[in-house]
Order: sequence, then C-alpha cells, then structure tokens
Amino acid sequence: MKLFTIDNEGKFVQFKEREFKENNKEIDLEILLENNPEYFFENNKILIIGRQVTTNLNTFIDLLGIDELGNTAVIELKRDKTPRETLAQLIEYASFIDNLDYEQLNDIFQNYSGEEVGLEEYHQQYYENGASQNISWNKNSKLVIVAQDISKEIKQTSLYLRKKGIDVYCVEFKYFVNNSNIKMISSDFVVGDEEFIRQKVKSETQLPKTTQDKFIKTLNENGKFVFNRLFDFVNKENLLLRWGSKGFSLNLPFENGFVGLCFGYPPTSVFKQSIYTGFEEITKKVNNPEKVIFEFRTELKKQKNFEKARTNLKWIITKKSETEINNFLETIKKLVERIKSEGLKK
Repeated sequence: MKLFTIDNEGKFVQFKEREFKENNKEIDLEILLENNPEYFFENNKILIIGRQVTTNLNTFIDLLGIDELGNTAVIELKRDKTPRETLAQLIEYASFIDNLDYEQLNDIFQNYSGEEVGLEEYHQQYYENGASQNISWNKNSKLVIVAQDISKEIKQTSLYLRKKGIDVYCVEFKYFVNNSNIKMISSDFVVGDEEFIRQKVKSETQLPKTTQDKFIKTLNENGKFVFNRLFDFVNKENLLLRWGSKGFSLNLPFENGFVGLCFGYPPTSVFKQSIYTGFEEITKKVNNPEKVIFEFRTELKKQKNFEKARTNLKWIITKKSETEINNFLETIKKLVERIKSEGLKK
C-alpha cells in the first residue's frame, strides 16, 4: 500500500514504510498503544490499567487492559517480527492474570494510575456505563499480540488456539515516514478481528503525577474559582492533598495515616471537572462509618449541586457560585470534626 500527503503546490509526497525498530524502542510502542488503544483495536476502547506488570514468576506484562465487560486484555508488544516464543510468553502471563480478583486488579490500576479512586468507578466513567450494568471482573481474558510483522508461525498457532477456545488476537501495524519527517501508523487485525469487534499486584510503571499548578492550568474559569477556594481551605485547615496522574484526593491526616474525604478532577479526566465523595475510604478507615457517611451524604444532598454517582455523590462544576463552594467547605469542616471524634479503626 502506498500513502501520500499533498504539499502546498498540490504535489504528492510519498510516505515510505520504515522499520519501527530503526529509530524507536519497545517502550515507544508501549506509550503509543497506551495512549491510543482504541485506534489499535478497531475503535474498541480498552482501558489500560497497568504497564510492565510484574507476575509471580518475576516476568513483566507489557500492557494490561480491561474491556467494557470487565474482561482482562493481556497485551504483548513487539516492535518488529514476532519470535516463536511470543505466544508462550503470552500464555504464561495469562496464567497469572487468570487468578486475579477485583481487589488485585484494583491494586494494579491504582498503583499504575496514581489515582485513589477505585477501578470500578473509573471503569464506569471511562465506558460511560449506567450504574445498573453488571460487570463480571476477569471472567475471561483476551491475549493480544501487537507487532510490525506477525510471523506465519504465530498466525497459524494463534488460529489453532482460537479453534480450541482461547481468545488470541494478532494486530499488525505499519510505520510510515515522509520527507518532512511526518510519521503515520496503520494497524490491522490479522487474527481474530471479527470476534474482537463483536465482543464487548503491582505495576512497575506509573503514570507521572500531576501537581497543583499543572492541575489549575487545565481548568476553566468555573473550575479555577471552585478549586482555588478549596486549596485555600486545605492550607488553612491543615488537610492533605495527594496527587494522582489527573487529579487529587483530599485527606484528613492522622498520626498513623490518613482518611480520604473527596476527590477532585479536571475537565480532561473521564470524571470531567468535578468533585467526588470518598465514602469507601471512610468505610474502610473510620469508626461508625455508616453514621458518618449518612450525615455527610445528607448534608451534600441538601446543597442540590451534588448528584448520585453509583455509591458516591458527585458535583460537576459548571458555574461559579459562592453559595455552593461555601456550603461544601462548611460540610467538609463538619465531616472532619465528626471523623476526629469517631477516630480510626485499629
């Protein structure tokens, strides 16, 4: 296949196919796929929850993903031709992933993303699922090979495994560069395309954490108004902000730990520009959590700007309102006093 761009004079400038490995490392392919999974998988979204995930055999999974139904996707990347042992590697990784429950997947996701929000909540927002949709976590696994050249041996063996009921997919990509050093990638399923389209521990690599300054720059004027007031409140009340890759958690520090009170997100997050409650944190760490959460929830519902978000509440920030931010900060202040009086679980 020949690809061209058109210059200012209306002339064709050819893109020439290149070996990806010539000027790129395997980590470059990891980052490309990590940031653009839907383009490699025929517009099917895959939520990446881990990169370089360590197995019990001290080997490393290039990328670990979750599809819309909660099934895992174990992804092995090769920047050139696939060696014979690629499938053996992938099956070994799958044997490890197959034994993971939701809590372990959640640990991998939180370690990788740097976010303290749970995988279930993030997954719902990412796929825009309704609260009523039932997710079966890790019921099945997809085994995915992405390479510039899928060898005929790998294709043949993958097709055999598919006939035996193992979900194996092979994605082949092509890498092009023109004289202006503009780069282009195309991708095609060579094994398992129709099936893929029809179906709906610790990560060694973390996404970089954001900072308060970077976070504020991503906000619109409504967000800056609300979050700057919140950050001033945090400093005044000696509370703790813990930053993730996109947003933050607001925490009440104790001598022997901390309790998450709520989470803040920018417009670029799947949660949109918002504040979410942290009822799970209170349940895990605070004495008499039912009473504490009931009071917290009741106060927020009175404020009208909070709405239901599965088991939590969320405030999508779309306007500047002194009343709304003042009421929210007053509610957080009451929550802090109540948690201090109840104390932490031992």
